[in-house]
Amino acid sequence: MDGLTWFWIGLGIVLCLLELVIPSALAEFAMGLCAILTGFASLVIPYFGWQVLLWMVLSLVSLYGVRRFLPRNIPKILENAAEAQTLTAISPGKKGRVLYEGNPWQGRCQDRAIAIAAQSKVIVVGREGTTLIVMPQESSAEDD
Repeated sequence: MDGLTWFWIGLGIVLCLLELVIPSALAEFAMGLCAILTGFASLVIPYFGWQVLLWMVLSLVSLYGVRRFLPRNIPKILENAAEAQTLTAISPGKKGRVLYEGNPWQGRCQDRAIAIAAQSKVIVVGREGTTLIVMPQESSAEDD
């Protein structure tokens, strides 16, 4: 195996591992698998330009395939308040980490003047991209 083969396989492994760190609805994982496939195809296709084209085509096809099986709308559970737990403290106006449905997310308090301690129960009241908007459970219980 030559250097380009190892380049593609290494790129594929890095992309697959990035999916664990930065969840992207399997996009990085799909592109990583396509890079690994391109690495093996590089044994037959010697030109780097053709390899890049192959990777791009495979990635687009796989992303289309992955997106077909993912829900298109925001999950209904996010439309209603749902419970989560902070993994790290959330300082006023800053982001922290929140455990929601078994997955870690970035989290930010809806009221930017409130601090939330680590390991606190919170209510998920919304989502902005990959950041959950949360409120401490105590303050939502006092409002009732």
